[in-house]
Amino acid sequence: MDEPFYAAYLASSGRADPGRDDILTAHETDPQQAAQDCLKNRDADYVFQKHMPLHMLSHFPLDWAEQAQHFFLLRHPRRVIASYTKVRPDAAVADLGFRAQRQLYAKLTDITGMPPPIIHSEDILKAPKAALSALCRAMDMSFDKAMLSWTPGAKPEDGVWAKYWYDNVINSSGFAPLNPKLPKLSPRYDDILKACEADYAALAQEALNL
Repeated sequence: MDEPFYAAYLASSGRADPGRDDILTAHETDPQQAAQDCLKNRDADYVFQKHMPLHMLSHFPLDWAEQAQHFFLLRHPRRVIASYTKVRPDAAVADLGFRAQRQLYAKLTDITGMPPPIIHSEDILKAPKAALSALCRAMDMSFDKAMLSWTPGAKPEDGVWAKYWYDNVINSSGFAPLNPKLPKLSPRYDDILKACEADYAALAQEALNL
């Protein structure tokens, strides 16, 4: 499931994201129904859901999360800002989601009684098999080598926003090598970067050690 609360977030916040009208037309805008949809297909071995903490507004239901396992994917704020501003150059601090991610991490720890594993994107790119194997162990799952590669192209579960955000993934067939150099940012993003760093650092210190 690809960002099941995105349309509800747009409808509630009034935010003008790229493709807003198409997203509101094609996807569920009622957060209560989106929460129910997250509990569908529970007879399957696994149901993978990608959520964005920014989308989980304070009045959206979160009780469904008690019945799910969770992990957090963490990325350096310089990399997030460089990627995000290619589509939205007028990004604000809240758009990057680091404060929302830290807050959701605390909420899910309270709800489930244990802190969700955090995996750093850089660790995945450095050593995909080792990193994903560690994540699977942390979640009591079996590693499958099929996690390491895929067929290029759009996927049926992609949201209609894919055409704005997913070009690199759609054109890929596996994990790209890590560029060890952090991207340089325009000085216009200095304040945003500084505002994200504390939340990032707090989450980074909880990340899995490989």
